[in-house]
Amino acid sequence: MATWAQVIEEAPELAAAAQQALDAGRHKTLATLRRDGSPRISGIEAWFWDGQLWFGSMWRAVKALDLKRDPRFALHSASTDPVAGWSGDAKVAGTVEVVEDRGRIAQVLQDSGQHAPLGPMHLFRAELGEVVHVHLNEDSTKLVIDSWHEGQGMRTDSR
Repeated sequence: MATWAQVIEEAPELAAAAQQALDAGRHKTLATLRRDGSPRISGIEAWFWDGQLWFGSMWRAVKALDLKRDPRFALHSASTDPVAGWSGDAKVAGTVEVVEDRGRIAQVLQDSGQHAPLGPMHLFRAELGEVVHVHLNEDSTKLVIDSWHEGQGMRTDSR
């Protein structure tokens, strides 16, 4: 799996567009896997810092417990109606590294400018296998899907 910095290095324009879409709204949608393998969708906040994509969770939230049990995830930016001028939306998928050291959690939050919670929390660092940015072409007549997959590089499709 790749870090966000590696995605930037391999597909800089895609990484910039995906990061802009993910940063456009505070809340994103996270998909995790329940104990029985069925999907769970949850709201989450995520941020970029130090060449990495990070997200946190309230202590013992079911999405955090899902990720601790099975590190696979998909994250989707906030979406708006695709009209002229729409900058698109983004999704990333991969696995997470669970950061459990309280000192490291505090340091990441402080250094990245995030608010420290009142109590304990879970922190995750994303390792990426897929980055996708979906947007309209210049004439707003076609949907354009720019994607990067680890080991396969960049690809563009339109419909």
